Amino acid sequence: MSDTESTFQLFDLRVTVEAPADGSPLLCSSKPGDYLELKGEVLTLPANQGFSVYSLGALLPLLPAKQRALSKGDWMSREDRIACSDPACKSTMLIQRIAVSTFKQGENGVVELMDKKARAIMRQSSQAYIRQALTRLEI
Repeated sequence: MSDTESTFQLFDLRVTVEAPADGSPLLCSSKPGDYLELKGEVLTLPANQGFSVYSLGALLPLLPAKQRALSKGDWMSREDRIACSDPACKSTMLIQRIAVSTFKQGENGVVELMDKKARAIMRQSSQAYIRQALTRLEI
């Protein structure tokens, strides 16, 4: 397997807390300008700064998709602001792509990359297992 087949690139992200445009107060412990960064799977915060776990809960499902190259037609490529998870709070979090990092597959997982034939066999096995499970459940 060549190096290009065993490497992948992800965007490094910075998520910054933004104040509501109308001056409303933030309803969590975050302050405007607070941020976190994500490089690969590693999330970091500046020293002595926290980040609301509830805000983080709103962000986490979106971050892996924002790390990847997306089609211009994909809504995820156009949505950079995420609303606070508290419906009474008007703050937002801005997700910015700040750099690109290259990773080696072998350093980020123990599962070996499979060739097309092996993937097809695994897919067929998975589909057969699911059919059997559904049959047992009479679905």
